[in-house]
Amino acid sequence: MNQLVPGVVFRRDPTAPEVPLVFDSPHSGTEYPEDFRFACPLAVLRTNEDTHVDDLYGAAPEHGASLIGALFPRSYIDVNRSPTDIDEALLDAPWPGELDPGEKTRLGMGLVRRLAKPDLPVYDRKLTVAEMQQRIATYYEPYHAMLRSALDRLHRKFGAVWLVNCHSMPARGSRMSSDGPDAVRADFVLGDRDGTTCAPELTDFVARLLRGRGYSVKINDPYKGVEIVRRHGRPGEGRHALQIEVNRALYMDEKTLARSERYAALKADLTHLIAALASFAVAGRGRE
Repeated sequence: MNQLVPGVVFRRDPTAPEVPLVFDSPHSGTEYPEDFRFACPLAVLRTNEDTHVDDLYGAAPEHGASLIGALFPRSYIDVNRSPTDIDEALLDAPWPGELDPGEKTRLGMGLVRRLAKPDLPVYDRKLTVAEMQQRIATYYEPYHAMLRSALDRLHRKFGAVWLVNCHSMPARGSRMSSDGPDAVRADFVLGDRDGTTCAPELTDFVARLLRGRGYSVKINDPYKGVEIVRRHGRPGEGRHALQIEVNRALYMDEKTLARSERYAALKADLTHLIAALASFAVAGRGRE
């Protein structure tokens, strides 16, 4: 049975025999909440979305997998950050809870984004502590609850579960990225936090399949995976999580966000990957 929390998160359930495989797209949401009240141009803010990624993996239910996605934009609140990764420079008062800001926060890309682009603030105001708490309670926590529930149920049913955390990346780095403004990215970057969030067979399987279809692939460079794979990737418990970043130049115009003539070909290749991963997950659980 499919589920939807309006404006927050959707879950599309398998339409084929179920396998222990979940795809999630935490950054493809395009429903901007009324209380966002951002001050930067919307066109600039939207370049931070993983536009179309939920559709690129849209065939997942047809192959027995679940597909979960955020409906709100990552710039409003980023579910792929720790809930303690809060930028106090955004707030009008001290944060009453635990704080553990990381490098992404320093760059303006924490739990709630401070910068849309280098030197371009998202807001012309401070957020209240109540606003931050409301975003966490209404958007962040329901997303993670739905993802956790799906993974836990499949783990109970099959004894193992495989999560593919789906993202897109700009074709080039920037002053806000770890690889810098001169970096030219591969077609795909796979992130398993240096081999800690999934069995190495999963990373190797995806890399070999994508390279076999003519794509360039890097592993943990420059993206290793962040909160979602860290939280759900415990291979010793039969819980495997891999982040996949796809280069936006493969499928869309990065300025207009319009799909390019290569979109259908990439989606077909990702559908092939989905089908292969469904078979892998069924076979892989026997090795747990």
